[in-house]
Amino acid sequence: MTEITDNLFVQFVFKVERALGEIEAAQHLSRDGITMEPPRDPSHGDLSTNAAMVLAKRASMNPRQLAELIVAELQGDPDIDELQIAGPGFINIRVAESVLLRELKTIAELGADYGRSSIGFQRCVNVEYVSANPTGPMHMGHCRGAVVGDALASLLEFAGHKVVREYYVNDAGSQVDTLARSAHLRYREALGEDIGEIPAGMYPGDYLIPVGKRLADKFGDQYVGKDEGEWLALFKAEAVAAMMDQIRADLALLGIEHDVFSSEAELQAAGKPEAAEQWLRAHDLVYDGVLEAPKGKAPPEDWEPVELPLFRSTRFGDDQDRPIRKSDGKWTYFGADLAYHMQKAESADELIDVWGADHAGTVKRIKAAVAALSEGQGKPIPFDVKLVQMVQLLRNGEPAKMSKRSGNFVTIADMVEEVGKDVVRFSMLTRKPDAQMDFDFAKVVETSKDNPVFYVQYAHARICSILRKAAEEGIAPSGEDLSLLADAELALVKLAAQFPREVEAAAKAREPHRIAFYLYDLAGAFHAFWNMGNDDPKKRVIVVEDPALSAARLFLAVQIGQVIHNGLALLGVEAVEEL
Repeated sequence: MTEITDNLFVQFVFKVERALGEIEAAQHLSRDGITMEPPRDPSHGDLSTNAAMVLAKRASMNPRQLAELIVAELQGDPDIDELQIAGPGFINIRVAESVLLRELKTIAELGADYGRSSIGFQRCVNVEYVSANPTGPMHMGHCRGAVVGDALASLLEFAGHKVVREYYVNDAGSQVDTLARSAHLRYREALGEDIGEIPAGMYPGDYLIPVGKRLADKFGDQYVGKDEGEWLALFKAEAVAAMMDQIRADLALLGIEHDVFSSEAELQAAGKPEAAEQWLRAHDLVYDGVLEAPKGKAPPEDWEPVELPLFRSTRFGDDQDRPIRKSDGKWTYFGADLAYHMQKAESADELIDVWGADHAGTVKRIKAAVAALSEGQGKPIPFDVKLVQMVQLLRNGEPAKMSKRSGNFVTIADMVEEVGKDVVRFSMLTRKPDAQMDFDFAKVVETSKDNPVFYVQYAHARICSILRKAAEEGIAPSGEDLSLLADAELALVKLAAQFPREVEAAAKAREPHRIAFYLYDLAGAFHAFWNMGNDDPKKRVIVVEDPALSAARLFLAVQIGQVIHNGLALLGVEAVEEL
């Protein structure tokens, strides 16, 4: 990996900090809170800092007065063309052209590593995502969370974290018993029995037919007509293994691979929930009590007050304490989840879960429990939950038909087969995860500006096309005389130079969709630049009669393509060379 260099914004933060070091009233002040970012209005300059606003009170000065002292220290810096104080004390900076040309060469030097950051300091972040019940193929309900989690993991790695991608296999609940019984039906069917219609409550999808055949090939008629107790555990293990093979294959279609698959059944067999309960009891966070009757309605006739082990979630803002075991002694989902997160915290510095929005009600209490458990290990572990809203599938504005293979849902395999991996992945990141979104099979393959997948990939393909045409003319990209670039070209450099800052901001916020938004803006800027040549041939990238200018513009185009390539790689999307 190429050595990471400070990005343009960090370089100018250092300049401001050095200037503050020369101002007596500010020499020994903490510089926390100083930012350097593009001003909202580009006419105000290239960079804007809040340094005077942040430090004025600490320096016992008026913000504008401190801003004037900072500007005085920065005057004469060859990297700065213009300094202005705006409003109550913001400092706007217009950088020298040499800075932008230097940044363009930096993109060329770093290549695929441009934008890479070290802000993660190799802290280990465990990102758990997908974790669908192993009862069927991956479907649309899993897709968005899978893509968001995978892109987040890639983003955090690029920003300097060590990342563990984890999948929690829920193989200890009643749904897995149902899976085993459904597989047993298909097993009997594979042996020639007419099983009729799949009974209600069983899994009806055709995806279990090959599982039944595999079981028949392996065991013959050994478990036909036998008591459930003789085959249930075996069929659970076999069916879960088959489903996990299918799930891995489905996720691979999206370019997703996990580092760790943790089994709930193995977790319980290892006594992890008991250990968690013991620790929680020792710290008065679990007690034996009776749940209140359901609020807002009469309790069911068969409801009885039962003493259960309850987690004190009301201490953390929940409306009632929550059971970690059921009345039959089995672990509740919440109880097992506590132990699982305790296990993850043993080998990570931070935990991130990507959940469906239907789990929103459990976020507060699981966060509280994880905080308590991780603190008990002597190292409080930051824990965040990213909620992902469902996606509505449409076809020309109408609800999409379901998959016959699955029984009642559209599978990821169906989606990828129809529109391709890149379209699915990029589309899932075109809105914030907690916002509702539509996925229209017709719209996501449109070749228009309104389709961000196409728009961004087309920018990269267009750059590749320009390079092929230039090669035919015998012109190659060159950074030897970049001073030939004019304002329109330099505006593109300014936008490209924001990529490292966007990576860091997206990583800090744990929001990979920011990269998709940025790429759309960069692609739009390049398309606008290219279109200028339609009105004025002298503004085309390739001006045959001026090979030096063409070489400089080609060099610029290559670096814009590199930034697009790097951004798409973070999202798991290919930077295509032709469309």
